[in-house]
Amino acid sequence: MNRISLEKIQKRKLTYDQLTNRFDTNQFSFQTTEEVGSLTGEMIGQERAVQAVDFGLTVKQEGYNLFLVGPSGTGKTTFAKSKVKEIASTKTTPPDWIYVYNFAHSDQPIAISLPPGHGVIFQQEVSEFISEARVEIEKVLSSKDFEQAKVDIIQFYEESINLKWQELDELAYNEYFQIERNTSSLMAIPLNENREAHTEETYRQLSNEQKQEIAEKTRELNKRLTEINRKTALLERDLKKSIKDLEENTVFDTIHPYIEVLLQKYEGQKKVTEYIVSLEKDIIANWEDLIEASLDEEEDLFSSLLQKSEKKDDARYHINVFIDNSEVKGAPVIHENNPTYTNLFGKFDFKSAFGSLMTSFSMMKPGAFHLANGGYIILQASDLLSNPYSWNALKRMLKTGELRIENILEDSGSSVVSAGLKPEPIPVEMKVILIGTIDLYRLLFTFDEDFKKYFKVKVDFDVEMERNGEHCMKYASFIHTYCKTQGLLQYTKEAVGRVIDFSTRLSNNQNKLTTCFHEITELLVEANYWAMLENAHYVSETHVDKALKERRQRSNLIEEKMNGSIEDGTIMIETEGEKVGQINGLSVLDTGNYTFGQPNKITARTYIGSKGIINIDRESYLSGPIHSKGLFILSGYLQGEFAKEHPLPLAASITFEQSYDMVDGDSASSTELYAILSSLAEVPINQGIAVTGSVNQFGEVQPIGGVNEKIEGFYYTCKLRGLTGNQGVIIPIQNVKNLMLDEEVVAAIKEKKFSIWAVKSIQEGIEILTGYEAGEYDLVHGYSEGTIYNRVESRLNDMVEWFRKNGSNERRQIECH
Repeated sequence: MNRISLEKIQKRKLTYDQLTNRFDTNQFSFQTTEEVGSLTGEMIGQERAVQAVDFGLTVKQEGYNLFLVGPSGTGKTTFAKSKVKEIASTKTTPPDWIYVYNFAHSDQPIAISLPPGHGVIFQQEVSEFISEARVEIEKVLSSKDFEQAKVDIIQFYEESINLKWQELDELAYNEYFQIERNTSSLMAIPLNENREAHTEETYRQLSNEQKQEIAEKTRELNKRLTEINRKTALLERDLKKSIKDLEENTVFDTIHPYIEVLLQKYEGQKKVTEYIVSLEKDIIANWEDLIEASLDEEEDLFSSLLQKSEKKDDARYHINVFIDNSEVKGAPVIHENNPTYTNLFGKFDFKSAFGSLMTSFSMMKPGAFHLANGGYIILQASDLLSNPYSWNALKRMLKTGELRIENILEDSGSSVVSAGLKPEPIPVEMKVILIGTIDLYRLLFTFDEDFKKYFKVKVDFDVEMERNGEHCMKYASFIHTYCKTQGLLQYTKEAVGRVIDFSTRLSNNQNKLTTCFHEITELLVEANYWAMLENAHYVSETHVDKALKERRQRSNLIEEKMNGSIEDGTIMIETEGEKVGQINGLSVLDTGNYTFGQPNKITARTYIGSKGIINIDRESYLSGPIHSKGLFILSGYLQGEFAKEHPLPLAASITFEQSYDMVDGDSASSTELYAILSSLAEVPINQGIAVTGSVNQFGEVQPIGGVNEKIEGFYYTCKLRGLTGNQGVIIPIQNVKNLMLDEEVVAAIKEKKFSIWAVKSIQEGIEILTGYEAGEYDLVHGYSEGTIYNRVESRLNDMVEWFRKNGSNERRQIECH
């Protein structure tokens, strides 16, 4: 066979400077981050998101609320709060809102807006007015002048009534009758000639004509009695009205000067003046509710006229300062961490009274939306959607432009009490900022037809940014600011360089930095810890390295266990020698807070048949859909490459050995193809070389993820078994830019103890693995003699020839089977 030249293989081997991109700290003009300026709310590397937020917060049309999208740790919430506060500080402070008693409809409290800070002032003014009115009313109604006026009225009506009775008495006397009064009735008693009442004996002695005359006169007097009773009742009613008019006029004269002061102060504020007028009318009509002591009442005929009606609740004169913006500078910014319905839309408080629960307009409490009205509210979308009623109520608020406070449990039927109140809604003008993941955004956009109407501004937060001088300097500013605010030691420029390298590693790109700053802040805290233990003045690069090492040590228990199993042979991985149809693939394991690479033995067997490639893992239900797709691609490649003139009578079985969990992903598809080609060509593969990379139907090797972890995982496996200098990893050439390898691995490669090759195609990879030329296809002669593909083609031709001779028997055997 034709050996591949070492020079050709060497060209595909990566040089030392391609393995990582360490930051050159000479770019920094400072020595420590003490010399660096602080960040002032600036969002690093999120220019697109910043522009979208500026647009969404500035546009005034309805529906332009914001949904901030991005993975956790990109600073969405921190930036949103900072940016919103910055814009809110330039806006006008929204009005206060108060709720007052509705004297016309007691179950419908009235909402009134007042300039910011005036809600409490108006509450105090009304409270002071009520207190003064109570004192003044009690004083004036207890005065001698008022008592004399009331007595004069009573005397006037008493004289009128007495005159009526006097006229009746005179009439009765002239007709020889006497009007007898008692507590229960009035009676006309006939008299004799001596003006004495008839006895039973004297009455019997009267003639029938006399008796008839007395009866006629009695009927006439009874009519007069009835008439006088009616007139007396009318006089008593007039007396009651005159006394009430006297009281109300007196109360009006007492309180109206105070009312005039309030009306003049709030002139032009229609709802306020309407309430003040209604308040005055109610106090005049129900002045008894204000005074603390009852008036002395006379025990006479007219005492019933002066009795008080059942006392009303004078809490109706209370002013509920529902939203107080007296301390707010600019527009309000609310970040609600627990967006339950009541936390967002307010609630009614209840109190126990006479064995039941009661509420009133003065016990209404605002929610976060009330407090944010006229400004901005920030909510976590997942928390909002996890609370019943909150999402639909939010959409209803945005649709109607009104903010209502309701007892939502009434509608659900689960409430044991009813609020019984329907407060007037408050008009809404605010920006709602939701923060969530891209999956949640897509879910809402797809299945909620209202979502796109009310959240028209999507703000995408990227997970990476360009690694350039500007951004690296901003990283230093971020470190300075975070350390200053958290009380950490400042960093040397070398330490900053190590943090930047760590950031580049997280981004999986030599030319990028991560924007997931929560990972960076964790490293800053941990490096500070080790610096503090040494009583250092600054955090140095050794402290950063120590933090990274300790972090790995805390999390890599499973990795160590698996490496131990490889070392003692429990997991059968070979790192030396050559084998046909056997290769080391690479995978990444994720334990939650730690990911690491591990080699996997992949084996392939090929034989004559028509079943194609059998994926043992798939047949065992241990293969995911992406991995299965990769196997189908292998079939496409083999058919396209070697079945140009006839179908392939090929059967092959392939599997991940000692794999008992689900296998998914296509990053091992090129590895599996190498194993199949090795088996078909019967050419052994170097077991010291591991492979990663997916492949397409044209044999082009495609990039994969986790390349650093995969390389390091195989390196540590080889280190356990002993480095020979002939070991290494083949990666797709597109993944070179993703390399940010550990210093130990880089050092081993520099010392030629380990190697990394980058390939574009399967042909290039198979040559490195076997040491033989892959071969070029010729339309006349096929693949050149002595190459791997020639051996594969010859083997397949033998299979075709055998199948031509014995295929019918095989088909009969299959049918019988």
